Order: sequence, then structure tokens, then C-alpha cells
Amino acid sequence: MTYRFSRRTMLRGLGVTMALPWLESLCVWGDEPRGRQSASEAPVRLAVLFSGNGFHSREWWAKGEGAGMELGQVLAPLTDFREKMLFIKGLYNEQALKGNIHSSQTGNLLSGAPLASGGDIHSGTSVDQLLAQVHGRSTKVPSLVLGCEKSNPSVHKNYSMLYSSHISWSSPTAPTPLELYPALAFDRLFNDEAQRGDKSVLDAVLADATDLRRQISATDQRKLDEYLDSVRDVEERLENAGKQGELQGWRPTLDKPNMPRPPEGIPQNIADHMRLMCDILVLGFQTDTTRITTLKLNNDHSSLRFPHLGVDYMIHHLLSHSDTADWLKVNQFFLEQLAYIARKLDAIQEGERTALDNSMLLYCSSMMTGAHDATQLPVVVLGGGGGRIQTGRVLDYREKPNRQMCRLYLSLMDKMNVRPASFGDASEPLAEV
Repeated sequence: MTYRFSRRTMLRGLGVTMALPWLESLCVWGDEPRGRQSASEAPVRLAVLFSGNGFHSREWWAKGEGAGMELGQVLAPLTDFREKMLFIKGLYNEQALKGNIHSSQTGNLLSGAPLASGGDIHSGTSVDQLLAQVHGRSTKVPSLVLGCEKSNPSVHKNYSMLYSSHISWSSPTAPTPLELYPALAFDRLFNDEAQRGDKSVLDAVLADATDLRRQISATDQRKLDEYLDSVRDVEERLENAGKQGELQGWRPTLDKPNMPRPPEGIPQNIADHMRLMCDILVLGFQTDTTRITTLKLNNDHSSLRFPHLGVDYMIHHLLSHSDTADWLKVNQFFLEQLAYIARKLDAIQEGERTALDNSMLLYCSSMMTGAHDATQLPVVVLGGGGGRIQTGRVLDYREKPNRQMCRLYLSLMDKMNVRPASFGDASEPLAEV
């Protein structure tokens, strides 16, 4: 019998549920540094934020560059981040034009895939989950999929409303399970099992490793012993380097949460609910418990109401069909969530850059306005992607060929050193991103 052991898989299989991030950033696990990222650099993260039903038709715009960039009123909450922002016009998903309703425009937002109609479920694996397949091996939680409005399982105009309820898809037939409860999302990141990562890796696995030795060949026993010795050696060198003040690879700025566990249940106030999810997103990045997160602030065809804004007479979906002052107020409330996350990440220093500089926050909707206009999509990217994105710019693809949204995804994946030959309906990234 041939025995095959992946060092990373073996450690996790033996009970380490949260490998130490500062070890993951070194070549302890047999991984060579990828592309342009060295072992001492913080990882690049991706967060995708979504709000349904589009925006005010006259106030979603930006022009100029850098600190002098002018923003429409919807984007006013992002004023402080103009120098760290890409405003992108003209991208679209061709497949989303076929149904011209909410479900058919949302279910493939992050994949560009054709959607099955007739109430069937078939989309495409989304960009976040493709990245999680690669980078999820380096963190306790491969991807965190958060939401603030429950899924809708009904069918609307021949398309399943599950398409309206999910932007993250683990496979073409399986939307990624959506976590609506802040307490459970918190537990997924910081439950008791995670504390085992605070122990010496070797101590955490030694007992299980001893049991494993009885089940493998003599040759594999020697390999296992050599590996355990190498882990101990690296741990000792890291400990000594820390005492001497030497560089020992990137470490996250937190090793445990700096906020209490949220209460059970779903907050009745939508503002509290969204703010808790934003805090959990930031904590996941800051502790390096995950590097991939999606946050669906509401569904497309949403039924949320906003009494805290004084807008309680109409649900979100109906509001989207009019360019009123209340609709603008609701739009700005959603953009304030993005600004809140950006501000918190920008306050976290990671070497010469901030956590925002090392992240990519993609904010999008499945239509430009409530009139179901998907011929171009609203897109904002905040963050520098580890210094690989030139920000403070407006990019306009409206009159250009090959303006697939999936080209943007190829560009963002490239910043995380994932370079598939194609994705969705695109075969090359956006050269300008």
C-alpha cells in the first residue's frame, strides 16, 4: 500500500483546526512563495459586498482622479477613500440580460454563467469560491459567506428566487450556505477549536501522530518523524528570532477577537445586523482566519425596511423604482457599510501598508437601477490588492469591446496569484486593473 501525506492535510486531519498564520506565511508547509508575494508580506484578501436593486439613476457616478475625484451623492460615504478607490463603468454579464428580472441578473453575478430557468437551479461556481479552493487551505475558514436577509425559495417569472438570494456558489448547482446569524458567524471564526492553534503545532498533533505511526509503513514512519522534527526546528527558530527582534514572517495583528460574541438570533434592527457582520468581516481578515468573504447586505427583490432612516413606508424593492430622496438615503446607508469596513481596515497597520491596502473590497449590484438595467453594472473596488492595484481612478468600458464583468474577476484573481486560463465568459483580465 502506498501512503501519501500532505503536511498541511495531515496536521488538520490530526486535529489542528486553525494553523498558525505566521507559520502559514513561511515555507514550513512545503509551499514556495507564489509570484510576487514574499513570506514576510501580509496576504491579499478579497471581500465582495452586494446590495440588490441597483441605485439612484442620477447619483451613481464619479469623475476625476485621486483626492480630486468628484462623487455622486450615492457614493458620498466613500469620500475619504477616493485615493484608494477604482470606480468602474460599463462592465456587464451578457447572460444576465436574458431574463431581465432580478433572479436572472443576480444568480450569475460572480460567475457570468448561464442560468437554468423553469425553477431549476444551475449557475456557475463563483469567483470567491474559486479563490477559496486555493487560498482556503491557508486559513481555518476557507471562505466566510454572510448575509443580512433570509433566502427566498420561491419562483418568480420562471426563475428560482434562490438566484436572487445568493451571490456565492460552491458549484453550479449549490449556492454556498449563507450565515445570517452574527453569533454563529463569530463562532465559525473563533470557536473553542480555534484555540488549539495557539499551542505549539507539534504539541497539538503529537498524540495523534503517535497513533498514526502504528498504521503506516516503516518508510512513511521515517518521513513522518523527519517532518515533525522539521516543524519543531522551525518553531524554535521562530521563537528565538522573536526574542532577538528579527523578522520572522508576517503575523496578523490580532490572534483572538477584540469584540465580544454577538447575542444569539438575528438583530431586529437592520443597522445593528449589518454593523455586526461588517465587524466580523474585518475580524476574519485581521486574524487571518479567512481571506475570502462575501457579505450580501440584502437580496435582489429585497423586502427590507429602514425605520431607523425614517423610511418605513415602503420595502427596498419598491423604493428602487423611484429616484426619491428616500431612495438616495437608503443607497447611502448601504455605502456607509462599505466605508465602515474600509475605515476599520485602513486603521490596521501591516508593515508599510494597511490592511485595506492589502485587501480588495468589491462592491456591486446586479443592476444599475431599479428599472432592471443590467447593460452596465455598478462597480466600486476599494483597496490596493497588496500594492498591485493603482487606485484613485475612474475606468470606463462603456464604448469598449470585451467588457465582461468576468474580466474584472480575472484581474482580481491575478492579484491573489490565481490565474485560470478563463473564467465565465472571459479569457483575459482587464489590463487597466
